[in-house]
Amino acid sequence: MNIHVEKAKPEKFPCELLLLFSFESPKGLEGPVQSVDLEWKGFISTLIKQGDFKGELFECHLLHTQGALPAQRVLLTGLGKKGEFNLEKWRGAASKAGQFIRNAGIKQLAFPIKKFDGYSEEELAESFVTGLLLGVYQFNEFKTLEREKIKEIEEMILVAEKNTEVKLIEGGQRAGQIISEAIYLARDLVNGPSNDVTPTFLAEKAKKIAKDYEMAIQVLEVGETESMGMGAFVAVAKGSQEPGKFIVLEYNKGKGLDTIALVGKGITFDSGGISIKPSENMERMKDDMSGAAAVLATLQAASKLQLPLHLVGIMPATENLPSGKACKPGDILKTLSGQTVEVISTDAEGRLILSDALTYSARYQPKAIIDLATLTGACVIALGDYVIGVFGNDDVLLKRVEEASSKTGEKAWRLPLWDEYLEYLKSDSADFRNVGTRAAGAIIGAIFLSKFVGKIPWIHLDIAGPASIEKERPYIPRGGTGAGVRLLIQILRDWK
Repeated sequence: MNIHVEKAKPEKFPCELLLLFSFESPKGLEGPVQSVDLEWKGFISTLIKQGDFKGELFECHLLHTQGALPAQRVLLTGLGKKGEFNLEKWRGAASKAGQFIRNAGIKQLAFPIKKFDGYSEEELAESFVTGLLLGVYQFNEFKTLEREKIKEIEEMILVAEKNTEVKLIEGGQRAGQIISEAIYLARDLVNGPSNDVTPTFLAEKAKKIAKDYEMAIQVLEVGETESMGMGAFVAVAKGSQEPGKFIVLEYNKGKGLDTIALVGKGITFDSGGISIKPSENMERMKDDMSGAAAVLATLQAASKLQLPLHLVGIMPATENLPSGKACKPGDILKTLSGQTVEVISTDAEGRLILSDALTYSARYQPKAIIDLATLTGACVIALGDYVIGVFGNDDVLLKRVEEASSKTGEKAWRLPLWDEYLEYLKSDSADFRNVGTRAAGAIIGAIFLSKFVGKIPWIHLDIAGPASIEKERPYIPRGGTGAGVRLLIQILRDWK
């Protein structure tokens, strides 16, 4: 979609569709919708008085101007009650408006932005662009039939009346577009079938991003990781004929900036291994690389936003399949840290590959390590499909996550890491078991990971619930969501 900013008065702007917002039961119109209403001789205010448009949240009402305005059409979209307005509802309303416009077959829209309700033009522009772009996302790469029926918006014009507004809106538009493009990347990777999105594919995608955005990259083969002592990663990777890849992507290498390590679980398909999963819904297990997809997308966005940080993205990528070479329940693995793990379930493979990845990340002496993983079904049971489980060993870092969550609308909830839970992981034969009991599964998974970060400030984000969803939300369609990308980017943008 072509997105740009133009200086003009909305009521005088010629376009295919002019998008306007209004609150529920307004005492009087304000902002751009008021200017357009005056030019239209009170048509919109009359419509509202008659009850044809109530302004309820996400309500959309299309009007044909019949030549009364330079715009061919006007779409009124509701924001709900004014006292309950926030940027999350703004993103949702932008998404619903975008879906309505796209589904109507309209190719071009114009939207005037004015600061209101305490939010600046830049904030409103970024959230509007993000909400609309994420709302109109479609994954149709593999559809061959009736492609001519696929509808897309081709052009979006953000309208500003003053030069000072143009600059602010351009800044917000640029950030919103960069972040949305990153989430598109993550969604495409998660939605892609596992016979296409293999560890090799992920490595090639990372190489392209490294080349396009001048990052350093290293892709370790399984043999190399075995020589280094990554016994846990190797044990999982050897079960598949698809070669595993240990991907390390660096942004701003060697520039003396604060180092943040981002670690993403990259299981491109998870059958459960020898501890095989039930066949029902197994096709969804292509989403088990959502953590790696989020890290890759975040690195791309960070580079385009020119964030002043040294970021190390570590993505251990492999399939988890049963074969003659697959690891087995009862095996004991020696990890890169030197600690040993008794495998109780091969379906708890994510924590195995992450144990080596977390240990490897410490070599960069980072200020913080943040890992993302579709780690446990238990986290979905505890928090549902829309909430990220948050664990960590540093209160300052945990506070950063909470603040970023409130800004982005990506819901995240802290769960404990109490020492008592380590009892569940005690092994008679090794330092740890890789699973405990059925109780407190998400916490025990995080406790396991905590043993591989030492004293470095660390956050674990369990995205098992929101990484891929069955029921769409305002700007999040069914399937891969790009969970964690906006949260990570906000943490990094706020880093001081």
